[in-house]
Amino acid sequence: MTQPGGNSLLIHNVKIVLEDRVTEGSVSIKDGIITSVNESKLETTGYDQVLDGQGAWLLPGFIDVHVHGGFGGDFMDANEESYDTITKFHASQGTTGMLATTVTASQEAIEAVFQATSTYMKKDMPYAPLLGVHLEGPFISLKWIGAQNPAFLSPPRIDWLEDWTARYPGILKLLTLAPENEGAIDAIKWLSDHNFVVACGHTDATFEVMTQAAEAGLTHAVHTYNAMRPLHHREPGTVGAVLTDDRIYAELIADGHHVHPGAIKLLASSKPEDKLILITDAISAAGRPDGLYDLGGLPVIVKDGVARLQEGNLAGSSLTMINAFRYMLENSGLSVHEISRYASANPARQLGLFERTGSIAVGKQADLVLAEPDFGKVRSTWVNGRQVYSVE
Repeated sequence: MTQPGGNSLLIHNVKIVLEDRVTEGSVSIKDGIITSVNESKLETTGYDQVLDGQGAWLLPGFIDVHVHGGFGGDFMDANEESYDTITKFHASQGTTGMLATTVTASQEAIEAVFQATSTYMKKDMPYAPLLGVHLEGPFISLKWIGAQNPAFLSPPRIDWLEDWTARYPGILKLLTLAPENEGAIDAIKWLSDHNFVVACGHTDATFEVMTQAAEAGLTHAVHTYNAMRPLHHREPGTVGAVLTDDRIYAELIADGHHVHPGAIKLLASSKPEDKLILITDAISAAGRPDGLYDLGGLPVIVKDGVARLQEGNLAGSSLTMINAFRYMLENSGLSVHEISRYASANPARQLGLFERTGSIAVGKQADLVLAEPDFGKVRSTWVNGRQVYSVE
């Protein structure tokens, strides 16, 4: 686990993004924990470190619950070197916690991710720590396969889940499936009873099936609007259920390619303020130049920063959390503190972590991001009070 920074730190002259507002002042940290949030000018002596933020934004660290890789690494690589590469890159983009997200693959390949993630989480993770695994596939729909590999589709297998969760306890956090598949409702009930987050995704579920799934314990929708049955005024479909069922958290890829700004505004106005989550769905191409990449054994072409399969389907993204934040600020009409909730507080709530992270408050971990005044880039990232990235 990531160890706290032992020194006291004062970050002052910053715009502090709280959950309900923005204020100006300083934040003090001791042994990795936030000890004060001050809106008045403080004496800067008596600290081991003092940082003048020069009017930059100080935000709670971003939590990405749906990310496949970055900077050439893929979580399906299932090795420490690749995981260091991914978590280092995303830490430089403001992420302070993430779920290692799989793709539809063989039972053996998925098991390797569980094993590698379990091993990685037991070490001193030096960058953005892994919080567990998001199992995206193989229990999804062929009709809405997206950029997943159809060769490895499977109906829900509770026996696999029982085995993985018994051998790698605490690692599975979120699982995506198609609720209309045979056996899916039973799988949702089993997962919910064992306190896992269950999501719909890559699904042709009708509104009625989605209601049944939510009653069984489904509380999450991956990359809303994408790879799911669309809204129709006589059969609202998966999208209609996600928009109107307040039990369901809705993920959003805010990159200008996956979802139109008008649809973003519709989603934000439909969901309660605590039920929308920004994600990247980033693949190994994030942070790298255009070219040919791989996702679950499928070739992906990245052109002008947009990732697609050869037949044209969008294939994840090259998005980062800071860029998603800036896109939302420029295109949604929402405030900085509202968008911050989507990037930090809401994913923390969904994962059961909000008591210790996800907002800037006394007594919480100092998981923080210092961003440029225009949100153009990240200056510094701290995890549990330890600086894991600095632009310098």
